[in-house]
Amino acid sequence: MLTLSMSSLTHNSSKVSSRLLGFVTRRRVLESGEEQDGNTLPVKNPSFLRRKALFLPELLRPGRNFGRWMFWGLLLLGFMTLLAKFALVNTFQDLNIDGRRLIATKVVENSSSANKVVQERGGNGGDFKEISSPEKLSTPDIWIKPNSDFYHKCVDRSSNEIKPPSNGYILVHSNGGLNQMKTGISDMVAIAKIMNATLVLPSLDHHSFWTDSSDFKDIFDWKHFIQYLEEDIWVVDHLPPAFASIKPLPRPPVSFSKPSYYRVQMSSLLKKHKVINFTHSDSRLANNGLSNPIQRLRCRAMYEALKFTEDIENLAMKLVERLKDGGSPYIALHLRYEKDMLAFTGCSHNLTKAEDDELRQLRYSVRHWKEKEINSEERRRQGVCPMTPREVAVFLEAMGYPSDTKIFIVAGKIYGRDGVKPLKEKYPNILTHSNLATEGELMPFKNHQNQLAALDYIVALESDVFVFTYDGNMARAVQGHRKYEGFRKTISPDKLNFVKLIDRMDRGEISWDEFASKVRLLHANRTGGPVPRRPGNCSKTEESFYANPYPGCICLKQRRKRKKC
Repeated sequence: MLTLSMSSLTHNSSKVSSRLLGFVTRRRVLESGEEQDGNTLPVKNPSFLRRKALFLPELLRPGRNFGRWMFWGLLLLGFMTLLAKFALVNTFQDLNIDGRRLIATKVVENSSSANKVVQERGGNGGDFKEISSPEKLSTPDIWIKPNSDFYHKCVDRSSNEIKPPSNGYILVHSNGGLNQMKTGISDMVAIAKIMNATLVLPSLDHHSFWTDSSDFKDIFDWKHFIQYLEEDIWVVDHLPPAFASIKPLPRPPVSFSKPSYYRVQMSSLLKKHKVINFTHSDSRLANNGLSNPIQRLRCRAMYEALKFTEDIENLAMKLVERLKDGGSPYIALHLRYEKDMLAFTGCSHNLTKAEDDELRQLRYSVRHWKEKEINSEERRRQGVCPMTPREVAVFLEAMGYPSDTKIFIVAGKIYGRDGVKPLKEKYPNILTHSNLATEGELMPFKNHQNQLAALDYIVALESDVFVFTYDGNMARAVQGHRKYEGFRKTISPDKLNFVKLIDRMDRGEISWDEFASKVRLLHANRTGGPVPRRPGNCSKTEESFYANPYPGCICLKQRRKRKKC
């Protein structure tokens, strides 16, 4: 029994000794390596940690490492300062701290003007009050002009252009209304250049529909006209005494003639007779096929030299300021629904039988109006009739213009028993020079329709949007000038397709929403953007140079070439 116990004790002691030996062995292995997946990997000696712990205090002591700590410390401080600055800017971007007061801004949407309104609170803790800010938050698409960033006007004279001696004098009788006379005079400036002729200040038409007695000097700044063109052509106020006794040779120049016609045939007549009287000035020069210097001279004459008198300019700008009062935009509408135009086109589909008869009588009384019997409905379906006031109201509403939009009508009296009423029912803010200017302001221009037309021209030129309902002389002149001044928004209704759409809507074939969507889509690219003028098969039917002076007087900006590395 005793022997058995001793044997068991000896066996247990051996097991304990064996376990102790294994523990010691494993500890030694761990001090020199680490077992992983049956492999022994070397590990850092614990003595290294003791050395590293002794080395840390040395890094914190002044000495050779002090400069490094200063550098990294300053870099960290600068980074933290930058973060704090951005945080403050984002937090206080809508606040303006000015000593004793704090101004907070809020945007107020207004249907008539998208102006900013600032709410200001004084330092004494008073109530907020609203003050107008001149900046606009945003401009709705209906007022934004088409993109023309890559275009600019290019009408400068070239360095090699000269003004040779004069071959004689040309007298010019400018026929038609104001804008027809303007384009005709601009053509005559170019023709005088081609013929090396001296231009006498043109005489204006006193026998047109308006029977206006105004002369050149009553409408245009004649001194500016002469001075501006002095490097291009010779211009005089009147014939000199030595030529006053010469009987001028009357000539109606051939319409849409090329420069060779004036350079050869007309120049030879001028050299022989010394004084020629051009009895007509409208459309006497071709739209296309002219050299750049001649085209640019036409633009300089039309848009720069033919400046209106100071009295007209001053009153026109007063009207523009009144229209833009409060920062609200306005539309200039050339509603050519006037008696003379309706008689000329024969578009009487919206009128009474008595009114139709009156227009027919007028048409027959004007000898140079060739067409007498006209089918009004057929003309309307062809898209060549002036839009009626009701059609204009529906068109503007479909385009998205709100009912409180200011509309300045640049036209004479609207014809018909209803007049402008159908338009005014939808857009009550209808204005003209008659109700926007005072009676005293208009007194100097009374019974001078061409001078009043000059007022309207400037207001139309300066408008936020120009809409014309008939492609007449004023529509062409204003839209061309607006393109020249940076492609200001000008809407040209597609009357051919618009008439079809409005008739379908009136018959109940399409809903208002579908109609408005189609109208907007139809006019997406008819807002006066840069579209090159293209020659046509017939000069009389192609696009007028003065309706679109690109190309000729408007050029693409040259992009800067990137420097090679």
